[in-house]
Amino acid sequence: MVEVKAQRQPITEQDTLVRARLALGYFVLVAVLGLFLRWLMVSPVVGVNYKNFLHAHSHVALLGWLYCAFFAALLYIFPATTSADRTSFRRQFFLTQVSVLGMLFTFPVQGYALFSIIFSTGHILLSYWFARSYWRHVRQHVAQEVYGVSLKYIGAGLLFMVVSSIGPWAMGPIMAKGTIGGELYYSAIYFYLHFQYNGWFTFAALGLLFWFLERHHIMFNHRWALRAFWLLALACLPAYALSVLWTKPADWVYAIGYVSVVLQLAGLLYLTKVLRQVWAEVLPLLKPWVRALAGMALFFLVLKLALQTASAFPYMADLAYKLRYFIIGYLHLSLLGFVSLFVLGFLLQQGLYRLGRYGGIWLVLFLTGFFATELLMFGQGTLLWLGLSALPSFNWLMFWASVPMPLGLGLLFLGQRGLNLSESGFAGF
Repeated sequence: MVEVKAQRQPITEQDTLVRARLALGYFVLVAVLGLFLRWLMVSPVVGVNYKNFLHAHSHVALLGWLYCAFFAALLYIFPATTSADRTSFRRQFFLTQVSVLGMLFTFPVQGYALFSIIFSTGHILLSYWFARSYWRHVRQHVAQEVYGVSLKYIGAGLLFMVVSSIGPWAMGPIMAKGTIGGELYYSAIYFYLHFQYNGWFTFAALGLLFWFLERHHIMFNHRWALRAFWLLALACLPAYALSVLWTKPADWVYAIGYVSVVLQLAGLLYLTKVLRQVWAEVLPLLKPWVRALAGMALFFLVLKLALQTASAFPYMADLAYKLRYFIIGYLHLSLLGFVSLFVLGFLLQQGLYRLGRYGGIWLVLFLTGFFATELLMFGQGTLLWLGLSALPSFNWLMFWASVPMPLGLGLLFLGQRGLNLSESGFAGF
C-alpha cells in the first residue's frame, strides 16, 4: 500500500471527499423519504402514490447512499494512480449522480415506467463499468501479497453486485407477461436484494475491515480469514433459497437453504475467531465513536445471520411472509444496522466525515430513531404472531420514532461544511 499512497494526487483526495459527502447527502434524503412514507401511513395525501415513493426511497438507499459510499471508500483505500484511471472514475461517478437523481425524481411521479427504468438501467450498466475498471486497477497497482485477503473479499463483493443485476433484468419479461405481484415478480426482487446486501455490501464491508488490519500491519490468522471467505462466499449463492421459501417450494429447495445456513454459520465462526484474535490490538486504533459503531455493526451482522438461520425452517419462513413487519425490520437491520453503521464508522475513522463539537449528539439522534423503529416493528410483529393486541396508534408511533433519523443525519451532514484536506486525515496518513 505504500506504493499506492505515494502516488496520491490532491485532486484524488478532493474527489474522495466530494464522493463521501454526496453519499451522506443521499443518506439524509433516504431518511427524509422514509419519514414521508411514515406520514403517508398516518395521513394519506391525495394524488401521492405510496408505492412510487417507496421505490424512490429504496433505490436511493441502495444506489445513492450505499453504492456511492462504497465507491468513495474503495477508491480511498486503493486510489487511482494514473490520469486515465482518475478521469474514468470521475466520469463514472458523475454519471452515477445523473442516474440516482433521475430515479429520485422519476420514481415518485411514475413508479416503474419508461424514464425511471432508463435511469435504473443506466445505473446497472455503470456498476458493470465500475466493477470492471476497479478490479483491473487493483490487480495492476495494488500489492497482492500485502492486501491478498481484503482483495478477495472486495472482488467477491464486486462479483455479487454484478450477479444481483440478474434480478432487475428479469423484471422486464416478468412485467411484460403481466405477472406483476406474482411469485416470479417478488422472487426477482428478492434475488436482487439478496445479492446486494448479503453479497455486494457484506463482502465490500468485510473487505474494508481486512484492509484496515492489513494496512496497520495487525497480525491475524490468514487461514481463518480465508476459510471465512470461502465459506461465506460459497454460502451466498445457495442462500438465495432462503428468500423464496415463502413460496413453499419443493423439499430440495429447503435442503439447499439448510446447506447455506451451515456454511454461513461455519464462516461466521472463523470470522469471529479472527476478530477475537485482533480486537484488543484494533480497539486502541479506533476513534471513540467508531468503536461504538463498529461494535454495533458487528453485533447486527451476527443477528442478521441468526435470523437467516431461523428463516431456513418452514414455519419461520411462512411467518416472515405473513407478517411484513418482520421483513421490513430485517431489511432495515441488515442495511442500516450492519452495513450503514459499518461504512459510516469506516468513513469517520478515515477522516472522510467529521463529528465536530456536536456530532456525537447527531449520531445519538439517528441511532435513537433506528433502535426505536426496529423495536416497534419487531414488537408489533411479535404481538401479532402471539395473537395479542396490536400496538395502538402504531403508525403514529412509527412516525414520531422516525423523526430523529433525518434530523440527526441532516445535522451531521451540515457539520461537514468546511472540512478540508488537512482535517480529513489524508495528511500524514
